[in-house]
Amino acid sequence: MEQYDPRVDAYIEKSAAFAKPILIHIREVVHAASPLIVETIKWGMPFFLYKGQVCQMAAFKEHCAFGFWKASQLEDPNGFLKIGEEGAGSFGRINSIVDLPSDEVIKLFVLQVIEKNESGIKPQIIKKIPAEKKELVVPDYFEALLNENPIAKAAFDKFSYSHRKEYLEWIIEAKTAPTRQKRLQTTMEWLTEGKPRNWKYKA
Repeated sequence: MEQYDPRVDAYIEKSAAFAKPILIHIREVVHAASPLIVETIKWGMPFFLYKGQVCQMAAFKEHCAFGFWKASQLEDPNGFLKIGEEGAGSFGRINSIVDLPSDEVIKLFVLQVIEKNESGIKPQIIKKIPAEKKELVVPDYFEALLNENPIAKAAFDKFSYSHRKEYLEWIIEAKTAPTRQKRLQTTMEWLTEGKPRNWKYKA
């Protein structure tokens, strides 16, 4: 396994314009922390390794994420790590380089994980307590449309909680009446075809 993986170059290149400088910066700082670090791609995102996983980075549509594999075991007296927060990383949603801690702080975290990997310490597995599902409230105007289309209603009722929630949030969060009407029309078309809200992004 090479220190620099060309697949990481390709990942950065195809990322959004705002994300490229963030990913390049993270990559440079992690390698500057230790020449022992090597790269790979796992689960579709760049990982940095040394005797196990050290950290990983990812670019999404509107933010980046950067996380440490053993974040819960790292010494963090100044509270830089945001374990468990939204953003799929250790520092929350990263929209620019200024959202990252200093280079020196990142390097210290990298060296801590390397030390733990050397000693064979495995990451702690934190069991998350599943959040209580709130009852989904179907607006009257949407319920009326469903009652007029038995096929769409049957599809909606058969969907999982999360799929129904995705449709409801998309409709309710429309900021204008025309937008809501358009989303309702699209929803009914997709439900009639048995499609979930995010069917376009499914493999």
